Amino acid sequence: MIPALETIGLKKSFGALPVANDINFRLAPGARHALIGPNGAGKTTFINLITGRLEPSAGEIKLGGAEITRLSQSGRVKRGLGRTFQINTLFKGLSVLENVTMAVSERHGAGGDMFRFAGSRRDLVEEAYDLLERLRLGNDALLPVKELPYGKQRLVEIAIALGLRPSVLLLDEPAAGVPSAETEIILNVIENLPGDIAVLIIEHDMDLVFRFAKKITVLVQGAVLVEGTPAEIAADARVREVYLGEHSHG
Repeated sequence: MIPALETIGLKKSFGALPVANDINFRLAPGARHALIGPNGAGKTTFINLITGRLEPSAGEIKLGGAEITRLSQSGRVKRGLGRTFQINTLFKGLSVLENVTMAVSERHGAGGDMFRFAGSRRDLVEEAYDLLERLRLGNDALLPVKELPYGKQRLVEIAIALGLRPSVLLLDEPAAGVPSAETEIILNVIENLPGDIAVLIIEHDMDLVFRFAKKITVLVQGAVLVEGTPAEIAADARVREVYLGEHSHG
């Protein structure tokens, strides 16, 4: 089976400092996969290499079997690579519906004319609204994003990513900064993402990781330490030593 996403011998150095060290990684179609590791492990660098924010020093990146190593960030999005960020990047003065309609419009090749199309392309607005309904944001559609609690803002960011209809979705700490009362809403949405989307979640919250992931990759000092099922990772002494701690998950 062709991986939804694959990196082969991926390396990145800043001068003499290696921050991604020969990373071989495969994300299966429809996967629910988590990437974890201590602070400074290179998780963000790895994601930035995948999305094109950083250029690798060596190695290959493939999306659906096609090499995208030198493709632009926007080119990768058009090929089906979606991402959310640690800190959300929304247009907070615009409504929730406008934010999501921009993503839908971009996918239809009308991104630059979003406001004109919002009035003349009812189908785009309806698609965006249907997506908000599925994420339980329909009642908030006309509110400015800045008026939403932070947890719902994170959901809007996920809605925007889904509006681009990705085959691979990278969720970068989706619960970061979210009050515990709102975390459950985000967890439920993540658990119910469409099954045909391969999801890679980068997260520090181990409860979220062990609830979501079918497979976990542990990154340490820019290299893969170990990969396995949640049970295998929880039982691995090396992981306990560098990340989870002896008292986590038994």
